Amino acid sequence: MDNEAMLKKAKKVVVDYYASKFENNYITEKDVFIVWFCKTLQNWKALVSTVAGDGMYFEVTYNGDKREIYLDAYKKWENVKIVD
Repeated sequence: MDNEAMLKKAKKVVVDYYASKFENNYITEKDVFIVWFCKTLQNWKALVSTVAGDGMYFEVTYNGDKREIYLDAYKKWENVKIVD
């Protein structure tokens, strides 16, 4: 699987998640974007967000040894400014 296929797979995982969880919030792969991506040996990870505006972001991890994908879904609670 090349990098483009991995990125497409990560987006599809998020689209499928929305379809299974949110009946009234349908998104397509065009609404999903990759924030960060890294591949090491047979494993890869992508941080993914959407244009949905619901504060959700996702971590999609592929375990190449087991050929399994894991999805972690997070919700942004707040953005706090800290002065240094």
